[in-house]
Amino acid sequence: MLVVTRKIEESIIIADNIEIVVLEVGKDRVKLGVTAPKDIKIIRNELRKAQDANLDSSKAVSKAAIDAMLQFKKKS
Repeated sequence: MLVVTRKIEESIIIADNIEIVVLEVGKDRVKLGVTAPKDIKIIRNELRKAQDANLDSSKAVSKAAIDAMLQFKKKS
């Protein structure tokens, strides 16, 4: 992991086309601004972890179980 110290309004550049700027520093959080091409997906890490967990959960349910739940719903 690269660790970089920056002050407010200072930035780092990644791969010539992504800029990360320190906008604000508070007591327990930092506000960052990201400038990147529109085709670059930017997502907070906690959301990515939740997406991965949801994907893993969906793979754990068998097709037969899903079909059974759908059939049960139709009968209700």
